[in-house]
Amino acid sequence: MARGWESKAVEDQIGSAEADKTARPKASSSQSAREKQARRDSLLLSKAEIVNRLKTARNERYRAQLEMALEHLEGKLRELERDS
Repeated sequence: MARGWESKAVEDQIGSAEADKTARPKASSSQSAREKQARRDSLLLSKAEIVNRLKTARNERYRAQLEMALEHLEGKLRELERDS
């Protein structure tokens, strides 16, 4: 009887492992694609931070700097999209 339980447990483990394999997306993306995605994520995070700072900035010079930084980041994002 113990063997029956063991084989059932093994079958369940195998079935679970196979289900996990099919549920996970394939990680076959190249190193350069992962680097581009990481760079894009970094730029988007920086952009979000600048947009949040712009919402609360009161000093005109500081706002101008933030707007220039935002334009620069948007340009970098466009370059990254163009290269993809």
